[in-house]
Amino acid sequence: MKIRELLSSGRPCFSFEFFPPKTEKGLESLRDAVRSLRDLDPTFISVTYGAGGSTRDRTIELVSEIQRHYGVETMAHLTCVGADRDEITNVLRRLEAGGIDNVLALRGDPPKGEDKFVPVEDGFHYANELTAFVKENFAFGVGGACYPEGHVECLGSENGRDLERDLENLRRKVDAGAEFLITQLFFDNDVYFDFVARARKVGIGLPIIPGIMPITNVDQIKRFTDMCGSSLPDTLMREMEKLKDQPDAVLSQGVAYATAQCFDLLQRGAPGVHFYTLNKSAATRTILTALRTIWPPATRPA
Repeated sequence: MKIRELLSSGRPCFSFEFFPPKTEKGLESLRDAVRSLRDLDPTFISVTYGAGGSTRDRTIELVSEIQRHYGVETMAHLTCVGADRDEITNVLRRLEAGGIDNVLALRGDPPKGEDKFVPVEDGFHYANELTAFVKENFAFGVGGACYPEGHVECLGSENGRDLERDLENLRRKVDAGAEFLITQLFFDNDVYFDFVARARKVGIGLPIIPGIMPITNVDQIKRFTDMCGSSLPDTLMREMEKLKDQPDAVLSQGVAYATAQCFDLLQRGAPGVHFYTLNKSAATRTILTALRTIWPPATRPA
């Protein structure tokens, strides 16, 4: 089923993002996480695509397995990195054969060791080009990424983020056929709602699903936010720094903060929450269990 149809129900959408592990042990841990979260009735699960397409085959295998064996709508990430049109066509045909109905079309990060994205010959430069190609040639539902604080590469003349140009780029994805959007992670809900208001002002009316990553490790979240250009509120980080050497306390505080963040987002009208799980279930399970007390799963026919 297309995710755009699932989003039209009027009920909050809850989704999980996983990445393809490199080892068999990691693969079993991922399967355990999927099994643990499945009974919370997620709307969909997504699986990322390694830098340079390095996990392409495993991504295809994983989304097909989750869709087939776990009964959850599953979306494959798809990037422009390291693949020409023929290779992308082949990937899309394999996803089609695996029963996948949705893809998240991304430009993708440069391969490891490279500072700048360079398309291959007969490849795509931007996510909007990839989106248009998928919509013109296949029947997939297509989602897109968006950046409430601006894409880290979209800089203005003073090296700050050019938020207007970033919205223009997003508009190109929407015009190319994107049907819903998922945000980069953020920790200040006003940042999200300000972004939604700016998007609506330029005519972007698609569902914009907020992306949330519970803090479970202080050094790790600093690396992630530095890489993607998301900000961390000073008060939150001061509290986390105090607990840095107490892993259980960091996890507890991170889950509490993310739970409150999600409640606020949903009560203020966000269409759902997309959880960046890092292939672990405990934090996400705790948060979604709390959310389900107010937004339970739809009753299914007997």
